[in-house]
Amino acid sequence: MIAVIEVGGNQFIVRAGDVIEVDRQSAEAGTEASFSPLLVSDADGNSVEVGMPVLDSKSVKCRVVEHFRDEKVKVFKMKSKKHYHRTRGFRADRTRLEILSIA
Repeated sequence: MIAVIEVGGNQFIVRAGDVIEVDRQSAEAGTEASFSPLLVSDADGNSVEVGMPVLDSKSVKCRVVEHFRDEKVKVFKMKSKKHYHRTRGFRADRTRLEILSIA
């Protein structure tokens, strides 16, 4: 089974056993969460169910593996000939989810 889920404003194509990285979720590490998929299909694409906007009859169960911080992104601003430059950094808080089942 293949499903399309929306987590944190982003859409992911997932299968059972996949591990995805999403924006920080409020669930504790080790707990389970479920999401309503936007679309569910079998592996061949023969049977497809599309939600308007989500499928209430189906759910995607996942486990929160860990919370972590992403790699640092450097932000550099500069104005030429004005002796202005500024360097800042940013590290996003992320969550790793393992897809357990699509039912």
